[in-house]
Amino acid sequence: MLLTACGGKGPGAYSAAGSPAPAGGATGSAPGAGASAGGHPTPPPKAAAQAAPALARSEPQKIAIPSLGLSSTLETLRQNTDGSMETPKNPALAGWYEPGPTPGSQGPAVIAGHVTWNGAAAVFEKLKTMKAGDTIDVTRRDAKTATFTVERVAEYPKADFPTLDVYKNLDYAGLRLVTCGGDFDPKKHYYDSNVVVFARMTSTA
Repeated sequence: MLLTACGGKGPGAYSAAGSPAPAGGATGSAPGAGASAGGHPTPPPKAAAQAAPALARSEPQKIAIPSLGLSSTLETLRQNTDGSMETPKNPALAGWYEPGPTPGSQGPAVIAGHVTWNGAAAVFEKLKTMKAGDTIDVTRRDAKTATFTVERVAEYPKADFPTLDVYKNLDYAGLRLVTCGGDFDPKKHYYDSNVVVFARMTSTA
């Protein structure tokens, strides 16, 4: 599966960011590679917040990020015939990658969204401004709300997408938010980097 999560104008704005190791060999960089969202080397993760016990699988319905004033219902993203991830049809909505874990269940759940669309801000336009300690709330079909605490935010050139960091097996409920970053080529409708938010579930309600 190729993770695609960007923004711009039309489908051409999306480009492959990496291939998860379980799908037959990682094509991204080793864990820890890349640069922070501010363009500096990625700092080592801070002491992890205590993870809450993982929940049973239940599809997510809505994501809210208080620090960004963001609230979005979630599209369901599946795989295209070429193995790439579908992209959200509505630039105002984020999407959850259905073949992976659900937010709150054990493993790295992935939610992706556009950063811009046709020159206008899209749902994850401010994602790179998130900081360690920020919270993310995901409401699930089982009526539970899983709250995740951000551990780090980083920006990686697409050629160095941290596949292992994003997709490796976890012994807790994790969440990765993905969008595009870096420089935008208006001719190709292409961003040259990806922004990834790494978080773990710290409480449920």
